[in-house]
Amino acid sequence: MLEDAIKSLAVRPDGVYADCTFGRGGHSRALLARLGETGRLFICDKDSRAIACAESLFNGDHRVVIIHGSFLMLDRVLEQHQITACDGILLDLGVSSPQLEDPDYGFSFQRDGDLDMRMDRDSGESAAEWLNRAAEDEIADVIYRYGEERYSRRIAAAIVRIRKEQTITRTLQLAKAVHDAVPTRERNKDPATRTFQAIRIHINNELDEIRQFLARVCDLLRPGGRLVVISFHSLEDRIVKRFFATEARGDRFPLEVPVRSSELKPTFRLIGKPIKPTAQEIDDNPRARSAVLRVGERIAA
Repeated sequence: MLEDAIKSLAVRPDGVYADCTFGRGGHSRALLARLGETGRLFICDKDSRAIACAESLFNGDHRVVIIHGSFLMLDRVLEQHQITACDGILLDLGVSSPQLEDPDYGFSFQRDGDLDMRMDRDSGESAAEWLNRAAEDEIADVIYRYGEERYSRRIAAAIVRIRKEQTITRTLQLAKAVHDAVPTRERNKDPATRTFQAIRIHINNELDEIRQFLARVCDLLRPGGRLVVISFHSLEDRIVKRFFATEARGDRFPLEVPVRSSELKPTFRLIGKPIKPTAQEIDDNPRARSAVLRVGERIAA
């Protein structure tokens, strides 16, 4: 959905933009191609390999600032560069295709690798460390809450049973535990999909970081600036959808209080309808089938 995302940002050659989830740089390259000499691009990513890719592509480009860390750092970095607000911010949520395909990250239930799952392998607790110490109820709750997995308690019980005999350290160990615990099969979906997704979201605190960022994003955009968010997971998209709906509605008043629409003070206006990938995009990248792109424009206070 690269072209839709860049078009939705309405890029100005002299504007300031942030690609908050660099991945391997497709969006950043397209943004830079539209920026002039006075434009600026701030790039964020927790993944050290993504940062290495960004440095290889853009080192020496005076328009680019590279941030190794969460997009929650963006406000501090903008302040350090004496920039008060952005003209556009892009969030492409979830994991990138290279991360899914590289077994070293531990995101794949189809390839054997270390059960790590951290976006930033230099900080925090790995999936293996968490699974080998967490209580059964905690594991079940995470799998249910973030994976919407109805067999979460059976899966958690299987994990605890297995770890009593051997430490769980590999992705295929976990995948087999889930396969054995889940009694039914969904068409075209591996039984481990929901569990791996849930553990990854938990380990990286993904949903809380999205909520925290959206809570402060109004202050990061100038009036007329655009926020573009691509979600791949229903829980992510639910957070984004509710945020835009709330901010576009404005202040809440009791139903019995008569107020004019001009008195509601919304902070965003919605731009178009949610965008889904085309059939061609899904053929080219099957992972894109669940993507939803939403756009909002900051309204002057």
